Amino acid sequence: MRETPLSNCERQFLLTAIKEKKRLDGRQTYDYRNIKITFGTQYGCCIVDLGKTRVLAQVSCELVAPKENRPTEGILFFNLELSQMASPAFEPSRQSELLVKLNRQLERCLRNSKCIDTESLCVVSGAKVWQVRVDVHVLNHDGNIMDASSIAAITALCHFRRPDVCVQGEEVTVFTPEERDPVPLSIYHMPICVSFSFFEQGTYLLVDPCEREERVMDGLLVIAMNKHREMCSVQSSGGIMLLKEQVLRCSKIASVKVAEVTELINKALENDKKARKEGGKFGFAESIPKQLITALKADVAPVEMGDIEEKAEDIISSTEPPPETVPSPVLRAPGTAQIGEGLLNTWGLEETEDGDEPEDQVMEGENTKVEGKTRDADTEEAVIISDSEEEDVVILNPEIKKDVKTQTVIPQQPRAGASKKRNKKK
Repeated sequence: MRETPLSNCERQFLLTAIKEKKRLDGRQTYDYRNIKITFGTQYGCCIVDLGKTRVLAQVSCELVAPKENRPTEGILFFNLELSQMASPAFEPSRQSELLVKLNRQLERCLRNSKCIDTESLCVVSGAKVWQVRVDVHVLNHDGNIMDASSIAAITALCHFRRPDVCVQGEEVTVFTPEERDPVPLSIYHMPICVSFSFFEQGTYLLVDPCEREERVMDGLLVIAMNKHREMCSVQSSGGIMLLKEQVLRCSKIASVKVAEVTELINKALENDKKARKEGGKFGFAESIPKQLITALKADVAPVEMGDIEEKAEDIISSTEPPPETVPSPVLRAPGTAQIGEGLLNTWGLEETEDGDEPEDQVMEGENTKVEGKTRDADTEEAVIISDSEEEDVVILNPEIKKDVKTQTVIPQQPRAGASKKRNKKK
């Protein structure tokens, strides 16, 4: 595994929180994360969510030859896979030490505990037996993979149905689900793993450690037990020494947790059986709430793509045309303007009487010369003085009374050609 190492500050923070009996997700010392069990459309397929840790279990079977030393017993095979989809720390196409350890623990928990009647899997002694294969895929890793895998594996085995067979002489006939109902497996008990993590050389104990807590723990104790308080396996790792009292304490806690998880599994199986019997909807797609499929939910009407041009013409014809004239706003003071919704912008260039753009004008005294014509300055409401073609001077058009003879003149440097032309006119 290629895990990113924790910083000293983060490690110290986690250990300090554990000493104060606090956890990152707000749980208490002996609390489990929320467990959710969902089944697929086919028998023997289920997904178990333990907090953010998600595990998929799929059970399949086929007829094979039995082992030579056990000709009347079926074969039970377990395979656990860690992919990079679950965590970037898992290396592809390589069996890590963690993967080997998890596979061995799963076999000890389910196969060595004799939870399944393997003799009922025999079809023809010494010739044909059922080989049941359980594939466990870790979809997301957030700690405590062993507990989630054991719950998913035993739940999938309880949910699985093998095809019915008929033996006539040496001929073996396998019936399809349409011809005969599949047969469930014979399961004696349901062993479930419970993990305990120890910190500070066994001083502090936590149940169901998350991924961050697993990085700073000193040791791990995994107890496989059924609801009858029968221990199926005990596995300790991390090189930590535990006292007899600590193991007994963990076993008592495990008995309570196993009883709760077993009740949850039985309830999930009963609900799925009821839904299939009544013909209701079942499967992964039906178990996901519709409002959680997308992150952004909005009620949008369906878009119809037919007769777009006709609908567009109808919409345009039904709309009211805009008013031809908009009343101009009343100016409160000279030199002001008003801009707003539904109003014309009164800021702009002054238009001449003919509607043409104003031409270059030369100011002399109180009169203005425009193309050789003289206009009285008293009759002009505004004066635009510019001999330059490169720059335009914009002056507002305030309401000036007729008796006002004063004018505002903005001095500006004329061009060289314009000054010569003015001297000639003089």
